Amino acid sequence: MKAINFRTLVLAAFVMLFASCSTYKKINYLQDVQVDSAIAIAASQGIVIQPQDMISIVVSSRNSELARIYNLPVVTYQAGSEASSMGSYNQRLIGYSVDNEGNIEFPELGTIHVAGMNRWQLAEDIRTRLSDVVKDAIVTVQFMNFKISVTGEVTSPGVFDISGDKITLFEALSLARNLTIYGKRDGVYVIREQNGNRTIYQVDLRTVDMFNSPAYYLQQNDVVYVEPNKVRAGQSTINENNIKSVSVWVSIGSFLTTIATLVISVMARK
Repeated sequence: MKAINFRTLVLAAFVMLFASCSTYKKINYLQDVQVDSAIAIAASQGIVIQPQDMISIVVSSRNSELARIYNLPVVTYQAGSEASSMGSYNQRLIGYSVDNEGNIEFPELGTIHVAGMNRWQLAEDIRTRLSDVVKDAIVTVQFMNFKISVTGEVTSPGVFDISGDKITLFEALSLARNLTIYGKRDGVYVIREQNGNRTIYQVDLRTVDMFNSPAYYLQQNDVVYVEPNKVRAGQSTINENNIKSVSVWVSIGSFLTTIATLVISVMARK
């Protein structure tokens, strides 16, 4: 009996060891990273302007009156309930809407094709166009509708507004409070619509190769989807079935437990 108990304990220890190794390989990020080694960082060119984007363009100069004609007005709106007179008043800059051809209508300069440029390139293009009139012009361009969506097996899925013009996949997952324990680390997908095409990238968070993926730096309106693992899929199947189906699984489990008990009892008698 003692020998059997010892063999059982050894078997259980091996099972736990292999299960632990398997869990590590499924859960941990960047498993092949070399600690204290430098990894070249791919230069980010920033997101590029696309049709239907909303951007703000502000022209500044020491001569404020001269620069004013190139700026859209600032509108004042009331925040809070319309029925309440206690709402606060805020100001908001009107932006430029990029049309389906990738153009905007800029004061005095007319139609400007902006699609395909990042915000620094557009700022320099407008500054050059104004150089004969506003010699000390400073042009600032910002995105007004940069947002991403994170869904699937994450703690807090949602749509997130991005204040800057650069966000990595890791940062996006952090906004959603990371993957759940049921999220597949090698099943992270980025769905991107660009230039009239929809592209789906698959990223494996367990390897440093993820840094070389074109989906590591996200673009406006990207959708990040985390695939559930088999455990979550199994739970979903059970939840969708009725109580009778659950009872069947319980009966099977009880049957297997009974068989195991009988086998151990027979071996103990020998």
